[in-house]
Amino acid sequence: MSSIEQSIEVNVPIRTAYNQWTQFESFPEFMEGVESVKQIGDTRTDWVVEIAGVRREFEAEITEQHPDERVAWRSLDTPRQAGVVTFHRLGDDTTRVTLQMEYDPEGFLEKAADALQLVRMRVKGDLERFKTFIESRGGETGAWRGDVPGPHQQGGTGSGGVSGGGSGTGYDIGEPMPPRTVNPDYPGETPLPAPGSGPIPPAPGTGPLPGSGPLPPRDTPGPVI
Repeated sequence: MSSIEQSIEVNVPIRTAYNQWTQFESFPEFMEGVESVKQIGDTRTDWVVEIAGVRREFEAEITEQHPDERVAWRSLDTPRQAGVVTFHRLGDDTTRVTLQMEYDPEGFLEKAADALQLVRMRVKGDLERFKTFIESRGGETGAWRGDVPGPHQQGGTGSGGVSGGGSGTGYDIGEPMPPRTVNPDYPGETPLPAPGSGPIPPAPGTGPLPGSGPLPPRDTPGPVI
């Protein structure tokens, strides 16, 4: 597998840069060798590209996507490739766009192009053309603000569409959990009657001593000695 990483600063807000990158069908306007991209679902795209004179068609899926942060993808067939583009706010109107990609060149021409760094030069040129494209327009052509949780975020509830922290609780690691009762059977049943229902009976074994008799009321004077 070959790896590529390129970055560029664009003079637009991070929201604008991100929104434009979600418009996959506009990629041929600034990506060299990309003939067409068709959106066939929220997370599926169909690509027609030309690499080193070889025309290829393949499908790709979005594996993770978070607004104004990142978009990650992988191809579902040859040519094998996967990558992620991340967005970093440098200022109100300045954004760093970083593209990281891994791909597996096939055939003599593609391997030769990789050895000559032609693919890396093409990616670098694509980012420069993206900068020109978005800055000259002054705004995005559209936007998709949906969120696609990554595989590491789908283990909390098992629902597939809700991210979790991987702990099986639905809470992220380090996030305080709600208080829980230590013993669900506590408190147990009590022999005491409800308040106001009459005198409290003595507990077993705690009755008055034989011959002690009842105590006089508090407001009754005792015998005069």
